[in-house]
Amino acid sequence: MSAMRYERPGTLEAAVALLSGATGAARVLAGGTDLLVQMRTGRIEPQLLVDCKDIPEMTAIVADDGGFRFGAATPCMALVEHEAFTKACPGVIDGVKLIGSIQVKGRASVGGNVCNASPAADSVPALIAAGAVATIIGPGGRRETRVENIATGPGKTSLARDEILVSLLVPRKPPHSADAYLRFTPRTEMDIAVVSAGVNLTLDRDGVCRKARVSLGAVAERALLVSEAGAALIGTTVDEAALEKLAAAAAAACKPIDDKRGTKAYRIKVAGVLARRAAQIALDRARKVN
Repeated sequence: MSAMRYERPGTLEAAVALLSGATGAARVLAGGTDLLVQMRTGRIEPQLLVDCKDIPEMTAIVADDGGFRFGAATPCMALVEHEAFTKACPGVIDGVKLIGSIQVKGRASVGGNVCNASPAADSVPALIAAGAVATIIGPGGRRETRVENIATGPGKTSLARDEILVSLLVPRKPPHSADAYLRFTPRTEMDIAVVSAGVNLTLDRDGVCRKARVSLGAVAERALLVSEAGAALIGTTVDEAALEKLAAAAAAACKPIDDKRGTKAYRIKVAGVLARRAAQIALDRARKVN
């Protein structure tokens, strides 16, 4: 590996300037749990490494208009241990808790999990279901986009080479709303999802579903927002018939690959089952909140 330059700027503007001025490959370092492994194996050889952990906005967790905004470099354990965030965003926490061991979560960040762009990333379907919005900064200023628009394929994102994911906003939930995330893995701990599902729904006072978002992971080249699956719940009491339609829509949206961890047919079958189970958990949670 050739000589590498390491920088640890204290502001977003300085970080963007470093990336914009880079003449070779440059990478942003948040937690580093994916990046450093890729560097060690020679998969990538950046000439510039921009460490963003000294930038206050990238490690803060703050209430924002009834929701929560957290910096892209915030360690996963900081979110897990944040009582108000955990209460407000249980589905997101379902996913964050599954990102590696406790030791890994002490370093790993959700922003890094998003930008690593693995189709099996645990936080991403949960964030998509929750309607999370990403704030991105570059030489042209700030822009916002939904989390489902960031990954474009395995290891690829829609961010320009001199843009940085700054923060993620999980918006305020209406009354009687809740979310949930589930994944299927061959092992119970520290494995990669074979299939995953996130569901977020809102009920009215009569228990009828008025809003729903469903996302699937590890069944396509990137995590999917499955609008048809969400639509299957809207206008229903999330009864057996609605859950069957949800499962069918989830299965129909899958475009998986065959690999040593699961066949296409297996992933498609599991996707429907898992989406249904996540919806039931979200429903139970929504019935318990005001």
